[in-house]
Amino acid sequence: MPSQPLQHGRDAAYVVIGDGIAGSSAAAELAERTTDASITVVTAESEPLYNRILIKEFAKGNLDADVVRMHDRSWYDDRDIDLRLDTRVETVDTTAQVIETAAGESIAYDELLIATGSTPRSLPVENADADGVTTFWTINDAARIRENAAAAERGVIVGGGLLGIDYAAIAAAQDVDAHYLIREDHWFSGALSETGAEIVHEALRERGVTPVVETEVERFETDDGHVSAAVASDGRRYEADCAGVAIGTTPNTGLLEETPIAIEDGVVVDETLQTAVPSIWAAGDVARYDDRRLGEHVSNGSWGSAAAQGELAARNMLAAPEARAPFEYVPSYSVSHFEFPLASFGHPRLGDSYQERQYGDREWRRLAFRDGQLVGGVLIGNREPLQAYKQLTASGRRVQHQVQQLLAPSFDGMVPTNSSSPLASD
Repeated sequence: MPSQPLQHGRDAAYVVIGDGIAGSSAAAELAERTTDASITVVTAESEPLYNRILIKEFAKGNLDADVVRMHDRSWYDDRDIDLRLDTRVETVDTTAQVIETAAGESIAYDELLIATGSTPRSLPVENADADGVTTFWTINDAARIRENAAAAERGVIVGGGLLGIDYAAIAAAQDVDAHYLIREDHWFSGALSETGAEIVHEALRERGVTPVVETEVERFETDDGHVSAAVASDGRRYEADCAGVAIGTTPNTGLLEETPIAIEDGVVVDETLQTAVPSIWAAGDVARYDDRRLGEHVSNGSWGSAAAQGELAARNMLAAPEARAPFEYVPSYSVSHFEFPLASFGHPRLGDSYQERQYGDREWRRLAFRDGQLVGGVLIGNREPLQAYKQLTASGRRVQHQVQQLLAPSFDGMVPTNSSSPLASD
């Protein structure tokens, strides 16, 4: 990333809404690069930043809560960051440049970062709010899930994505005999083929979790207010002492409803992470940023991506407009619940064509291409080529015609360059 002139010592008020990894990273960057600025972090959560990657291990019973926590009050105090816990923002007045909290407090800003993240979607069926039915997002959720699973013999998981597989792993770790209900015909259907998904399905079965595909929950049954079963739309009944719902998330944009800020499945920002409203930025799950390689707005709130977005947004706030840098990042996500690794990179759902290869019973790869450019993929059983694939994705080169080389077992990132051109030049 090119160096940027920074306005050290600028006497300005920076407000960050959200203390996830995006908001916390932004606040840390602002603190490091300014001397006289006012930095305020406002969050509805009751405790400072914790590691969302590790909360699944906490829920499985493998880690204590203290290991998951990352920051305490002193971390913010040492950086002169004013942390406001248990503080919900109701509205943003973009004209007066003030945020209004639910308690009636007004906080003025010169630059504002929206890093409010997302909220898990609820299943719109009868008894979805029963005791024992949970969603999985916060450390408090993880504590409830851990407690429920420890007391359960049977469980149900709903949702065929990455959070769903975390739930399945928690059930397996707690010896819960669970049915995993997936609406599509296989797990992670936007990124995997049936061949790749079957490797995961079989691993789940070995751990006492049974995938049930092409099924939807019609209702939950209860016993004295506690979930006792899930009933599918085809009438099948799955007994459950606990149930986990992981059917996606919704960006937290409600506080911006009365503002001129563009909202489209998230806060719409340009390639520098700034909205069309001056002095307002967004980062993390809630941001829908302009990806210049793909030529469209996309969202990605994986841990590394969100941290990088927060840091870049802070640097761009401090930089002159002509020196602001674009967000260029290839995200990746790893699943470590099985004896074999599984990793996705880039945007494997956004391909217009796909190529895959199986190397063994539990080694498989799939690459997603768009206009000849590698835009994402999934690796099962061998993570070694991951960084090479990410670098090739970042290059924007058209390489689909070299797919046999890309899928070679020993692929190391080396492909000829004389017949490819950067996507950015088109």
